[in-house]
Amino acid sequence: MSILNVSHLSHSYGGREIFEDVSFRLLKGEHVALVGANGEGKSTFLSIITGQLTPDAGTIEWAKRVKVGYLDQHAVLKAGMTIRDTLRTAFEDMVQAEQEMLAAYDKMGDATPEEVDKLMKDVGDIQDMLEAGSYYTLDARIEEVAAGLGLRDIGLDRTVDELSGGQRTKVLLTKLLLQNPEILILDEPTNYLDVEHINWLTNYLQNYENAFILVSHDVPFLNAVTNVIYHVDNLSLDRYTGSYEKFEEMAALKRRQEEAAYERQQAEIKKEQDFIQRNKARVATRGMANSRQKRLDKMEVLTKRQEKPKPHFHFQSDRTPSRFVIEGKRLVLGYDTPLTNPVDIRVERNKKIAIRGTNGLGKSTLLKTMLGMIPAISGNVELGEFVSVGYFEQESASGNPNTALEELWQEYPGMSNFEVRAALASCGLTNEHITTKMMALSGGEAAKVRLCKIMQKPVNLLVLDEPTNHLDVEAKKELKRAIKEYKGTVLLVSHEPDFYEDIVDSVWNIENWSTKII
Repeated sequence: MSILNVSHLSHSYGGREIFEDVSFRLLKGEHVALVGANGEGKSTFLSIITGQLTPDAGTIEWAKRVKVGYLDQHAVLKAGMTIRDTLRTAFEDMVQAEQEMLAAYDKMGDATPEEVDKLMKDVGDIQDMLEAGSYYTLDARIEEVAAGLGLRDIGLDRTVDELSGGQRTKVLLTKLLLQNPEILILDEPTNYLDVEHINWLTNYLQNYENAFILVSHDVPFLNAVTNVIYHVDNLSLDRYTGSYEKFEEMAALKRRQEEAAYERQQAEIKKEQDFIQRNKARVATRGMANSRQKRLDKMEVLTKRQEKPKPHFHFQSDRTPSRFVIEGKRLVLGYDTPLTNPVDIRVERNKKIAIRGTNGLGKSTLLKTMLGMIPAISGNVELGEFVSVGYFEQESASGNPNTALEELWQEYPGMSNFEVRAALASCGLTNEHITTKMMALSGGEAAKVRLCKIMQKPVNLLVLDEPTNHLDVEAKKELKRAIKEYKGTVLLVSHEPDFYEDIVDSVWNIENWSTKII
């Protein structure tokens, strides 16, 4: 049974074609992943099928009375509400139904027997609906899902105003799962989840009876939860059944077949053109030449597949700093209240260190404190001699009106226009990306611009806060290679062990320092 049918969809944005005459279907129980390079239109497609964007052409048809839940990472949480109260809004329809039921009971005192019978029927229907939805155990459900995604560690009675971007996304995801829609639509749900919470979500989605569509660049996660892959590439949507690994095999085979067909056709065209050229002037063979020319004119000429620019990352090494790049003594992290017990830290020259731990325990705070961007609650921290820093912040400022070209040029005004364009192109950005405003780029494209800024100057301390968020699979592989080859010191916050385990010398688990009970 088809739940969603998309037919002959075409869409452009800012003069750039994104989809051209594509079709898509979602069947009952399918676990679908949308995959593809950064900027190919995955999030745009989700916005179209959820009605947030209107396509230039095509139809989107959902099955009747289907309940769709969409994880929109840009949704706004109501200020002043606690996490618990925000999660309870997932059950607004049932809360409203309970109010209707209580109002019906109040009316019965003044109602006629006939009216009482009708009210009793309404009350019975509402009661059945509430029981079917487990309304009377909703607090237990909130606790269960909140614990699975790490919100209980943060504290359900904290107001949403206090939360980081990653914590706010966790609240949105938890609320969506509590709503238990028939169809889940998830845009990069693992970006702000820690390893144990990704494992919990993996198990949840593996056992999810209904259909879902998700965008993710986390390959182990995709392999574990999906059974259908749609590849967004070159304005098209191609469907593959099976795991992500199976898709990679089939997509590679398809590319080889397309290349072989193109080469065969080009050889045939060249052969025919050569025959026509040699025989069109001769009276005896002119008829055959004209016949072949007509056949050639009617031929549907295959186009050579356009290869996407592959990113190349390279971090320049600066002069050798002192032996210890950073030293912290009796350091207590936090803003208004302590997040950690007093700790002593030492970062030795040329060591690569990964920092992991549950969201909200101070990973980003640790980086900013070590760099002197924010003060510690107590203790002191010192940078070594001759330390030069390249810092990649977890999220860029929203609403940035600069184009990618202006963003880099503003940082390095001494570079020529050609040099700026060449630097951005080497990071896998096309001319379209380079002339697009930062706020209109996809998360992955914007991340490449920010990485490019770091790469333009020599540094001996590379500080990367969740650099793989939003990067596509190819870009992540290239970033991993670049970090591995980099000769300086690296501090890396990441929730992806597959990314960092074989390139770092040690792993700091900030949970061991926390004042919170984990």
